[in-house]
Amino acid sequence: MSSSLYAAEQGVGSKAIVLLHGFGGCHDVWREVVSSLAPSARTLAYDLPGHGLSLDFPAAGPAKVAAKAILADLSARGLKRVHLVGHSMGGAVATLMALAEPGKVASLTLLAPGGFGPEINGPLLRRFAGAVGKAEIHACLAAMSGPHSPSSEQNVDMLCDMRKRPGQLPKLVEIAAAMTTDDRQGVIPRDRLEGLNMPVMVVWGTDDTVLPFTQADGLPAHFHVHHVLEAGHMLAEEAPDLVAEIIRRNTNRRARRHRLKFAAAAS
Repeated sequence: MSSSLYAAEQGVGSKAIVLLHGFGGCHDVWREVVSSLAPSARTLAYDLPGHGLSLDFPAAGPAKVAAKAILADLSARGLKRVHLVGHSMGGAVATLMALAEPGKVASLTLLAPGGFGPEINGPLLRRFAGAVGKAEIHACLAAMSGPHSPSSEQNVDMLCDMRKRPGQLPKLVEIAAAMTTDDRQGVIPRDRLEGLNMPVMVVWGTDDTVLPFTQADGLPAHFHVHHVLEAGHMLAEEAPDLVAEIIRRNTNRRARRHRLKFAAAAS
């Protein structure tokens, strides 16, 4: 377990559910989701490299670095197979983990995941990266959330405290600049997604102002897609009970069987 990669662990169930937050967040954004899942499931909510208590992780920033780091940490913990849940940037990290080591991933639940299309609201993310003080953070969260999802004071305080750590703010500014170059984001090729055989659920708010929900269009046929009406980008905070229920459902689904090619089946 890397000394510079942090995960908050709760529950003692036989299922291990790994939770990966989005850009600018930390493990505590899953607080209400975890309370619905534990203690019947073991949950590990990570701080992504460059965030919170994982701020000092070497070369933090790129999703590929985070994917490799978390896979290594899971191995160090002796976890051979886990259920992955990722939001936004954490969704991109979870997808890369599943592509790199599919045998370790029992299911994949993605909330408005990064990397599913080039469009991204770069100005809003860069504004969020540099936000200091409660008023600025609250305004950014309001812009990223649905019209009927006011940000809680607890979430604002949590993000404000996180940004007080020395070096946190410039690190967020650095990461945001890299991931929104020319106001576009890197894309995971669709043909690679087709090879994922574990249960995959993609959840998107119809009022997402960061990543358009149309990025869920044209996904492989075996992916399950769930649109949340009038929800924005911050799904874990806006609809924690729904997110917890979706995670429960997806972790109980079975992996699809590999489809035999016609020639092989007929031989």
